[in-house]
Amino acid sequence: MSDFSNLQKKMYALARERSLFEQAKAYAYDYMDEVYERNVFPTEEALAGLSVFDEPLSDAPGDPAAMLRLLHEAGSPATVTTTGGRYFGFVTGGVFPPVMAAKWLTDVWDAASMLYVISPVLAKLETVCEKWLVELFDLPEETAAGFVSGSSVATLCGLAAGRYELLKRAGWDVNSNGLFGAPPIRVVIGAEAHSTVFKALSLLGLGRERVEKIPVDDQGRMTAAAVPALDSNTLVILQAGNVNSGSFDPLDEICERARKAGAWVHVDGAFGLWAAASRSRRHLTAGAEKADSWAVDGHKTLNTPYDSGIVLCKHRAALISAMQATGSYILYSEQRDGMLYTPEMSRRGRAVELWATLKVLGKSGIEELVDNLCERTRQFAEQMRAQGFKILNDVVFNQALVACDTPEQTAGTLQRLQQSGECWCGAGNWHDTPVIRVSVCSWATTPEDIDRTVAAFMKAREATLSRPGQVV
Repeated sequence: MSDFSNLQKKMYALARERSLFEQAKAYAYDYMDEVYERNVFPTEEALAGLSVFDEPLSDAPGDPAAMLRLLHEAGSPATVTTTGGRYFGFVTGGVFPPVMAAKWLTDVWDAASMLYVISPVLAKLETVCEKWLVELFDLPEETAAGFVSGSSVATLCGLAAGRYELLKRAGWDVNSNGLFGAPPIRVVIGAEAHSTVFKALSLLGLGRERVEKIPVDDQGRMTAAAVPALDSNTLVILQAGNVNSGSFDPLDEICERARKAGAWVHVDGAFGLWAAASRSRRHLTAGAEKADSWAVDGHKTLNTPYDSGIVLCKHRAALISAMQATGSYILYSEQRDGMLYTPEMSRRGRAVELWATLKVLGKSGIEELVDNLCERTRQFAEQMRAQGFKILNDVVFNQALVACDTPEQTAGTLQRLQQSGECWCGAGNWHDTPVIRVSVCSWATTPEDIDRTVAAFMKAREATLSRPGQVV
């Protein structure tokens, strides 16, 4: 190795020695041993300990073993244990241990999934995942899938495909000519659509303020009777799972009207589309197969690791046309080239973890997962009502909205609950009422976890009532 630089010699030696990987493995095992029982949110001491990272970049190379030790000793205690059973914030799922093991292995591959020639195995796994998801969601056989970072980007891709196709039908090539002078596109959307949908509309030049907002009922469902006459230049955006209540828009009725009018329908199904995998809950997604594009997240209901967004599009050519890049150095093949279906070129092989989860669970395991999340949510709602808390939504999926007798009590209870570390829930506002949002998304959540969570709510409310107005 005389021709190798000092850095190369050092890194080759570390790769062969394996001691750093053994060290990292030991730290990972330490974390896994306590993750299901430790505090959900970091302690004040752990948060203060993050100050050790505030240091100038050194001139000389650092000690790799010391780097790992610092990351574990200061970093691990300051994590939020989203993979445990008592994290109920932001519709975030856990991770199955076998899938984490697959992630460890494929992290070593460090392969990109833009083109078949870069990684044939990733191209194959994306192809398999596409087929499995289309079958699982009962979508049209020709549906294409793109694997992106999350449902925010999946929505952007689905709407971009819709924009491209509607304008193409009107005789306009948006890729070549842009939006200046293009035929107008109407956007029909529910008044409680997710904020990421409005973000996608703004990024695509369709505007957040020029949309036609449709009134919703008391559960956040779009009122079908209020939907105006649709036409072939209309983009309709529906929800399969309201982020607060978990409710589903009347998909079948609106999709049928859109189909007859030649409109494009996109379904935001970030966490709710997985209801299609459960025989007892697939009625919630009835009619979703009539849409044109769908956005869904693996790292929500399915419990894949971050990041695992999926865009599905019935019109493969429209998605490819909206996403495709060109360049003399891009070597497309006769196999699947993943970048045709996503905005990114360089991206990790995130479909591996999706494939591993689907492979390990199978149809029956996915159904059991979905049903268990819904059952734990119902258990939570029933126990909370029995303790005098208000549940403000109809619990149809895995979302529950909690309120106390007054907004002040709700805020105080949430603040003390979050600081307790026993569980973690987020805040929200539902019909001008402050609420505590509870999203049951982790495979690890047991009936005992729900019992502990309800007890933590009661303790936090009691402390709030005994010390009203006191700043925690």
